[in-house]
Amino acid sequence: MTGPETSAPYVRSEVAGGFATVTLDSPHNRNAISSRLVGELRQALADAAADDSVRAVVLTHTGGTFCAGADLSEASGAPDADPAELAAGRTAQMTELLREFLELPKPIIARIDGHVRAGGMGLVGACDVAVAGPSSTFALTEARLGLAASIISLTVLPRMTSRAAGRYFLTGEKFDAAAAERLGLITIASEDTAVTVAEVCAELALASPQGLAESKRLTTVRMLADFDRYGEELAAQSARLFGSPEAVEGMTAFFQRRPPAWAPSE
Repeated sequence: MTGPETSAPYVRSEVAGGFATVTLDSPHNRNAISSRLVGELRQALADAAADDSVRAVVLTHTGGTFCAGADLSEASGAPDADPAELAAGRTAQMTELLREFLELPKPIIARIDGHVRAGGMGLVGACDVAVAGPSSTFALTEARLGLAASIISLTVLPRMTSRAAGRYFLTGEKFDAAAAERLGLITIASEDTAVTVAEVCAELALASPQGLAESKRLTTVRMLADFDRYGEELAAQSARLFGSPEAVEGMTAFFQRRPPAWAPSE
């Protein structure tokens, strides 16, 4: 397959003024988490880590969606592929990516001006600071597909209040930036994310690289410990669910743009 969506990079990175701006640029699938996007994003983070001129990373996006979650067309795989095996590989990729967010010795600031769904929520939770504009919406939609927010729960649950998690993990309903700020998922709901992120970066520029790295370590150590403690169990849950009949029905209904079998009849 050829075309602009396959020849152009899915992730772009540029360094200016001591900050690396990493842009999710896969608008044809709403910046969904594909193997290619994950690989390019991991490389961008590695490049930022190795560049002594970079004080912090700003993670942003093109288009009206920050990240739509897993690339379900890739997740479903070939007709004769084992869904559990596909899910295991995809989950391992996501686990490694989220760990690299947390372990990066430089802060990551999310600049969000669009929709965030499912696995995209895991990216937001893994960022150290998250700024979202008025066009942003958020939702954990896995339960509506017969799935669960398995691995991403490791970065989302520590951010949200327990009552909020109990509601939104179960219902899959969407909420706006103001609610996301109240619930702790994001840091700042902003009317102008460019201005707000610039202000945050100006404050970070006053800190030393060592101070930033060691301070970040304090804020991520418990999440990383949960990766070690629960990661294998959650990866197994993800693989089991992706291979289940309900998840197959949920993803099929999604692609066919129809309600799944368990949805109430009108």
